[in-house]
Amino acid sequence: MNQVYKNLALFMVIGLIVILLFTVFSTSQQGGQESPNFSEFLRHVELGRVESVTIRDKLVTYTLKDGGQPMRTFIVDYPDLIKMLRERGVRIAVKPPDSNPWYTIVLQWFPMLLFIGVWIFFMRQMQGGGAKALSFGKARARLISEKQNKITFQDVAGVDEAKEELREIIDFLKDPQKFQKLGGKIPKGVLLVGPPGTGKTLLAKAIAGEANVPFFSISGSDFVEMFVGVGASRVRDLFEQGKKHAPCIIFMDEIDAVGRHRGAGLGGGHDEREQTLNQLLVEMDGFETNEGVILIAATNRPDVLDPALLRPGRFDRQVVVPRPDVKGREEILRVHARRIPLAPNVDLKVLARGTPGFSGADLANLVNEAALLAARQNKKLVEMLDFENAKDKVLMGVERRSMIISDTEKRTIAYHEAGHALVADFLPGADPLHKVTIIPRGRALGLTMQLPMDDKYNYSREYLINRITILLGGRSAEEIVLKQQTTGAGDDLEKATEMARKMVCEWGMSDKLGPLTFGKNEEHIFLGREVARAKDYSEETAQAIDVEIKRLIVDCATRARQILEENIEKLHALARALLERESLDSEEIARILRAQPFQEAPAPA
Repeated sequence: MNQVYKNLALFMVIGLIVILLFTVFSTSQQGGQESPNFSEFLRHVELGRVESVTIRDKLVTYTLKDGGQPMRTFIVDYPDLIKMLRERGVRIAVKPPDSNPWYTIVLQWFPMLLFIGVWIFFMRQMQGGGAKALSFGKARARLISEKQNKITFQDVAGVDEAKEELREIIDFLKDPQKFQKLGGKIPKGVLLVGPPGTGKTLLAKAIAGEANVPFFSISGSDFVEMFVGVGASRVRDLFEQGKKHAPCIIFMDEIDAVGRHRGAGLGGGHDEREQTLNQLLVEMDGFETNEGVILIAATNRPDVLDPALLRPGRFDRQVVVPRPDVKGREEILRVHARRIPLAPNVDLKVLARGTPGFSGADLANLVNEAALLAARQNKKLVEMLDFENAKDKVLMGVERRSMIISDTEKRTIAYHEAGHALVADFLPGADPLHKVTIIPRGRALGLTMQLPMDDKYNYSREYLINRITILLGGRSAEEIVLKQQTTGAGDDLEKATEMARKMVCEWGMSDKLGPLTFGKNEEHIFLGREVARAKDYSEETAQAIDVEIKRLIVDCATRARQILEENIEKLHALARALLERESLDSEEIARILRAQPFQEAPAPA
């Protein structure tokens, strides 16, 4: 009923405006028709002041000789008017009367009708739901109901610790007396931190599915607009909505869009982003407390967030959502494989061991790619081979078999990849070989893929030295067999040099320079990445760093060359097998390297 009264009042106001405008227009038109009157017109004619006259039916429009705007009057039956005008030398023009009187009416009423149309449009936009033309300061948070969200904690795997932390908050909302009787207080906020694709947003969706309380979802970028003050206004409106629905949960995705460090000195001449952040700080823990409103935020850049945002009382907990381990990857694969018909030969444990470093999003993509590959071949079940091909596609890129490569270049690529593979197989402690191919994949002409047996969180100096040696094995094989240097080793040299520089400057792995770090990363708070490296050491130290980096690279290159020269027959055998089969897996590589005899790969004719 309130909405009906509002609409009735609106139409009454519009009706009054229409009547007012009609009265104004009518008065102005009548005033124009009566002034000047007919007697003044005759007086101007008798005095010879009229230059020209236009007669349209009863309407006379005339112009005076001394200039000025044209004037008009209505005439009555006056038989001597034309004679009088001719005697005074007035130019006379006669036009037919208007055949369509609606034309004049529409022309006179058009401005008023346009005004009324614009008024109605704006009023509807202000009342209606979607656009809300004048509601810039309203928060765009979406209230998620139980029917809209079907995701629960059963759909989230591989992050058991994070699930336990968040399940405790849900239990607090469901039964607050359980915790309050011991003096516990509900947390103000929870920050989900982790690399991209690890399931932070999925966890929030699961919270919405598990909690029987209102759940508001909003993105950090929804606060900042082109209008000044809109961000702070939307933060106020968001927490006002939360208070009305308390107890409730507010989820803010990508909070680093508004929560970046203040006082960075970049961002233009205004501080709109800082105003938004200040309002968020006040709403979370200011003079007035918001009881029963829990803010859950997600970000993959906690290092750029303002310290005032991260303190207890605002974000009481920081829940780390890391990349899953072997057990977590297996659980994630099982979750995503529920909707896919699997063949009996599919072993998810093997897949989990063969995908170290994969995030939840990577594993979901892997399962989807395997299903697409199986469907492309009209299979009814997804087999293990489809998963292996999908893993190679995700890790190494799509095969480019249509790319035409000459026999000479193919031989160069074969020896390059054989050099990588042979050095990797020879060095103890190196990651096992997974696959070697000379089929162009992605942006590479050939690839040597290694997969670690276990997840690695810490790397030793010996492992890094072996890694640099393997990277330089391809170039060394080209120099030994083909007596040439090519651009194909450019990416290997870049990675090896970067790794050697970090060993010397960041990880203190140089015997000559000792356990020191040199240089400091200058990560700009708004760019969010390293833009320069501050040089906080002398020129003499800089020269010593360059010498040490070069020594590491040269020693590893010499070591790789020595390994290849001592096993030159195996290098030829690997290259020959690659030219014949184009791709070799770990079992085929092991069979070739343990077989006899060996012979050099044939040169192109």
